Amino acid sequence: MPFVRGGNELLAETLVRELVRFGHQAQLLTVPQNRFGRQFSAYLAAYLTDVRFEGCPERVDQVISLKFPSFAIRHPVHVCWFNHRMREYYDLWEKFSASLVSQKQFLKERMRRGLLHKIDTFLLKKNVTKLYAQSKNIQQRLLQFGNIPSEVLYPPASDLLRCSKHTFGTFILSPARLVELKRHDLLIRALADLKKPGVDAIIAGQGPQENELKRLAEQMGLGSRVKFVGEMSYDDLSRYYSECRAVFYGPFNEDYGLVTLEAGKCHKPVITCTDSGGPKELVRDGETGFVCQPNGHAIADAIDRLASDLSLARSLGERAYEASLEHSWENTIEQLVIV
Repeated sequence: MPFVRGGNELLAETLVRELVRFGHQAQLLTVPQNRFGRQFSAYLAAYLTDVRFEGCPERVDQVISLKFPSFAIRHPVHVCWFNHRMREYYDLWEKFSASLVSQKQFLKERMRRGLLHKIDTFLLKKNVTKLYAQSKNIQQRLLQFGNIPSEVLYPPASDLLRCSKHTFGTFILSPARLVELKRHDLLIRALADLKKPGVDAIIAGQGPQENELKRLAEQMGLGSRVKFVGEMSYDDLSRYYSECRAVFYGPFNEDYGLVTLEAGKCHKPVITCTDSGGPKELVRDGETGFVCQPNGHAIADAIDRLASDLSLARSLGERAYEASLEHSWENTIEQLVIV
């Protein structure tokens, strides 16, 4: 999607670097996503894209696709490391359909939804040689919508993170795009409910909710304690990971949540929520972080515990680091490359 750079884009770029590092030739090919209402033309564009190039000096031996509509690409050896389909037509359908203003619009979108379900199910069952889900949450969605079997393969943290010197400062880091589903507002509300003074928040990312979040912070009297730093380079992100007390990552029903393993790689505990999906799979409550109810009070309690007890933050961070080592790029590439 133009002008959007999120976890999926970062994962794709990292995957290419890791493939090259392990001795393969690899390039990143992007396919159009298109605006709402023109999804089918994006699928057709991907389906008609020829990636075999049999007349070229170098033959393309395999493709690896990620989210929709890239799994429409045709190749005899096609591994899909699946992230998500168009969520408005799947797990977010109830919320999306409730926003439709007319019966005519609802019927049109329901028809599109039914057709897209059939297309996705066909492609993921017939067009793909091997299907991996990036989390158990994603695996369950595949079974729920289409009865599509898959194996779980968690993405490791980015190779560009450099967190060799980790300290435990007085701020909570929340790194994610500024959109409603990432729920940065929960952290802002939690900050207003803290018992421990002197704890601030740094929110890293860009997105359409930025002004709304800034207004919320001002309304709650937290303008000086919530810092918005925008999208950052990996060097800057590594520094914030290295210096924070903990990482807050509490999205709603997230597909996977690479932030969770990035925090672990930097020896930091993660605070997530009971309905956060993928991150909840990776955070062991009371061992590598905290899994809280999705409200400001519960999240504030977790922050207070970490802010008041440096040794607790360190021990949770160390166990989070050990857990992150369970997911390596060496094993991931071995699973993804099947030629």
